[in-house]
Amino acid sequence: MNIAIIGGTGLIGRKLSARLRQADHRVPAAAPSSGVNSVTGEGLDQALQGAEVLIDVTNAPSFEDSAVMAFFRASTGKLLRAGRAAGIRHYVALSVVGSERLPESGYFRAKIAQESLIADGPLPYTIVRATQFFEFLDAIAQSFTRDGIIRAPAALLQPMAADDVAAALARVAVEPPLNGLREVAGPAPFRLTDLLRKALPAPAAARIVQDDDALYFGDRIDDTTLMPGAQARLGTLSLESWLAAQAVPAH
Repeated sequence: MNIAIIGGTGLIGRKLSARLRQADHRVPAAAPSSGVNSVTGEGLDQALQGAEVLIDVTNAPSFEDSAVMAFFRASTGKLLRAGRAAGIRHYVALSVVGSERLPESGYFRAKIAQESLIADGPLPYTIVRATQFFEFLDAIAQSFTRDGIIRAPAALLQPMAADDVAAALARVAVEPPLNGLREVAGPAPFRLTDLLRKALPAPAAARIVQDDDALYFGDRIDDTTLMPGAQARLGTLSLESWLAAQAVPAH
């Protein structure tokens, strides 16, 4: 199968490209570094030529409210137009579990806008909503840090490894379009404060203070906000296994 990945040089895109190539799919990974720009439309027609499936794992370079909204509106619109011209049979887009429950966050408002464009667009589609990645825990901790103290709520979430996200996208790519949502999540839930204590180096973990009023990227969260539904497909890589792999020196 010919599968075009837009955003193919990012964290998920690289893992997804490798996984699909190992399964003998033809995968031209497309990104600005390879002359493909989904915001301007540069190189899209060539990147999608002959493709049956388009996987959109793009992300905005800036998370400022107006910039991130402009990015997803422009990028998704260009991809839909180019995908229709190329005869794409399945548009797969990566989104985030709980986006609709975070209306005060500019980033998640932009993800909902992206989802709406795809759902209202001309292509058969599947939107894959993933829970937060283990790889982003440092950034999440940084977002809660004020004056050296990490003030985080104890809300539940069920994070997953980027490798499991890539596996979920690869599986969806060869399935029929849902014309709807598919949730994917990690194998186990955690309290956010407990999760950060497990994942961060000891000096940082010691600076974590529970504060249930702390905002998660601009919005309040509770035990339902970031959790997937009962039908979510679960990854297999545990936090403990992922942490152990991070501790092994690269050769």
